[in-house]
Amino acid sequence: MRKILTCAALAGAILVSACNTIEGVGRDVASAGDTVAGAADDNK
Repeated sequence: MRKILTCAALAGAILVSACNTIEGVGRDVASAGDTVAGAADDNK
């Protein structure tokens, strides 16, 4: 579980650093949140 969350956080950081607009940041954060939520559901 920790490994999946670490990978999701790293991917989110890369996505956030790659976008240049506030709208892009919002989409990147939402995508990272969906990834973490999906990983959490898979590990229930």
